[in-house]
Amino acid sequence: MTVIVNPEGAISPEAAPAGTTRATLRRNFWRGVWRVLRRKPSRMAGVVIVVLFAVMGVAGPLLYPAQLPRDDDALYAPPSLAHPFGTDFEGTDVLALVVTGARYVLLTGLATAVITVALGTVIGLVAGFHRGRWDMLLMRLTDMNLAIPGLPLLLVLSTVWKFESPLEMGLVLGVLGWGGIARAVRSQTLSLRERGFIEAARGLGLPTRHIIGRELLPSMAPYIAMNMLIAVTGAVYAQVGLFFLGVLPFESNNWGVMLNLAVFNGGALTTPAALPYLLAPLIAILLLTLGIVLIVDAMDEIFNPRLREE
Repeated sequence: MTVIVNPEGAISPEAAPAGTTRATLRRNFWRGVWRVLRRKPSRMAGVVIVVLFAVMGVAGPLLYPAQLPRDDDALYAPPSLAHPFGTDFEGTDVLALVVTGARYVLLTGLATAVITVALGTVIGLVAGFHRGRWDMLLMRLTDMNLAIPGLPLLLVLSTVWKFESPLEMGLVLGVLGWGGIARAVRSQTLSLRERGFIEAARGLGLPTRHIIGRELLPSMAPYIAMNMLIAVTGAVYAQVGLFFLGVLPFESNNWGVMLNLAVFNGGALTTPAALPYLLAPLIAILLLTLGIVLIVDAMDEIFNPRLREE
């Protein structure tokens, strides 16, 4: 195969094989990501925080037995080397409760984000690209989704559904939460469908599936990825809040369950001894949110040329 080399000695993009060009673009992209992350130490800290929580959710429960040990002689023990966050009202290590409860929280957040973004993106793309009857039908469906009162519906569902699995919780929260993303993606699609590259694709007679999947979707991938991270934080707040309020039965270890028991059973707001039991899950939620926000800040610069510093 003949390779054309320009006067500077670089391979011409037109002459380079397609696979080589894609590999080069991927390398350049990840180098750009690395440069953006290194530019601000806070962004690297965000990546480290999220990775640590991911490891905690995957491997954390494997480090502890299914039934955490209790010590009746160490109820509400103060923080120490043996118990960094003290113990709860049953003498169970609070750090162990945070670690083992992370899996439910993270899996629920991930499942919610995937379902929310997938439904919202598909509906928004189809509605914005086809317009007409499809747009009217899908937007009315979106309006119905936005009008559904989530809390009363969950109250009704909790009477017959125990939500023992994080995927069950993620499914419900995802089905209830895709409306906002659908409307945002539709607006982006209406703007992009009038661009020259979309008109060129239509002029070439490319099928609709190709135009949406290969032309529109990659252009909105950064926006969709950022919304997915934001959806994770929203799902974390939603599920923790529901468990804290006692709307859902306490069938699994969860940070929201810890907050509920600390406040309403342990009297953490009035008893200093129970305060570490309350602060531990709150610190975990704040750190996870901080890590995601810092990553979103980096992604905004990575995908927005106007913010990218040279």
